[in-house]
Amino acid sequence: MTRYIRRAATLSLFLLAALFVNAVRVQILQADTLGGSPANRRPAIARYDEPRGDIVVGGQPVTGSKDTGQQLRYERTYRHGPLYAPVTGYSSQTYGTTFLEHAEDAVLAGTDPMLAPLPFWNEFTRSERPGGKVVTTVRAPMQQAAYAGLAGRRGAVVAIEPSTGRILALVSSPSYEPGLLSGNSADVTAAWQRLNGATNHPMLNRAIRQTYPPGSAFKIVTAAAALEARAVRNARTPTDTPDPFTIPGTRTTLPNPVPGCRKASLEYAIKWSCNTVMANLGVKVGLKGMLETAGRFGFNDGGLRIPSGVAPSNFDRRMSVDQLALSSIGQFDTTATPLQMAMVAAAVANGGELAHPYLVDRTTTWDGDTVRETPRRSYRRAMFPATALELRRLMIEAAEKGTGKRALIDGVTVGGKTGTAQHGVGNAGTPYAWFIAWAQKPDAPRPAVAVAVVVEDPEAAGGEISGGGDAAPIARAVMVQALSTAARRP
Repeated sequence: MTRYIRRAATLSLFLLAALFVNAVRVQILQADTLGGSPANRRPAIARYDEPRGDIVVGGQPVTGSKDTGQQLRYERTYRHGPLYAPVTGYSSQTYGTTFLEHAEDAVLAGTDPMLAPLPFWNEFTRSERPGGKVVTTVRAPMQQAAYAGLAGRRGAVVAIEPSTGRILALVSSPSYEPGLLSGNSADVTAAWQRLNGATNHPMLNRAIRQTYPPGSAFKIVTAAAALEARAVRNARTPTDTPDPFTIPGTRTTLPNPVPGCRKASLEYAIKWSCNTVMANLGVKVGLKGMLETAGRFGFNDGGLRIPSGVAPSNFDRRMSVDQLALSSIGQFDTTATPLQMAMVAAAVANGGELAHPYLVDRTTTWDGDTVRETPRRSYRRAMFPATALELRRLMIEAAEKGTGKRALIDGVTVGGKTGTAQHGVGNAGTPYAWFIAWAQKPDAPRPAVAVAVVVEDPEAAGGEISGGGDAAPIARAVMVQALSTAARRP
């Protein structure tokens, strides 16, 4: 009898050991694999079991959460969704997150350890923290002015506070309603397919993810390079540029939009956008000098984040002389995001020092205690202060007496530069109207805002779209709001 009891006990111990080994295998060795399995719905259920924290503009939340009563309980909602979609992005139970919803997901979802009252508190208690808030630098009146100015046309607007780098407006048009993608129903799938299949690409964030030929707006960069390299010693004196000007290494002559560009000064060339003068100066500076200057403004930086990732603006590192001539007037392969061109204007406005652009002022707990605050950081020294001072004067001339008159504001100093980028074989590509500018009140120590506007019109002929006519009025409306809105932290 004792022998049978021993056998039973041995078998029981063996089975117990097997269960223990299997538990170790499942809970430790295979934990990551099983946890990441698409069949495991527990992480998703936990993620959507609490309301998501809000993204805030001007003290008011522009997001919310809706209790659906379903297994994935809370869905994201948006106030003025199309207006703020380039800022917020979307948070979808089906398609994930984008832009601030993605970059600040840990705070909004309540999983950031900094939201806990004590270090490792959540790990010990296994409790869920309410989602925190993301307070943006955006000013609602400026965002609304930019959105209304584009009026559904393809394009983008970016406005920056030059002294700090705070992004005051970030608009992409046409836009979309991010709330359509929040849930996991068949309607969400249909909306996703419809938005992605639209020919006007409403989900494309043109402000930071689309690059365009900058055209004549890039001439500010070329002017900075020419002044820094001493290719121009006095902006008021004539240059040695002929008209017609033959692009080096070719038999092609470069046209000008206005007469009087023969041997024109840099001042005249910026005021009236002489292609020949700026191409000639770019060649004189040389590829190395042009590349270094463009880099100091932010071109070719693939790591810029605001905190969402930004598409790199391009100035080719290897070019022939004829390609360099065209690149120096914002053509050939030179491309830029609207954010990049706003950074160009901001560097001029801020005395040559470029502050790092940023979109999040601070993050907080659900009840408002600050978790982290974005410090003001220097991005790069784009040029010497004397160069920036001269470029400010040239941009004021261009706005007051040249092609940027429609951006002028009574009683305010405005500096601007237009650009109409035509590209493709025979200029058959979509024309883009650019305007970059900055504005300063007479009694202010520094400019309050720098702005870049791009408008693309696939239906317009090249002569029917212009930076001065299409983009400058939008920039003016945004700058008016910047100057009338008290500079306060959101």
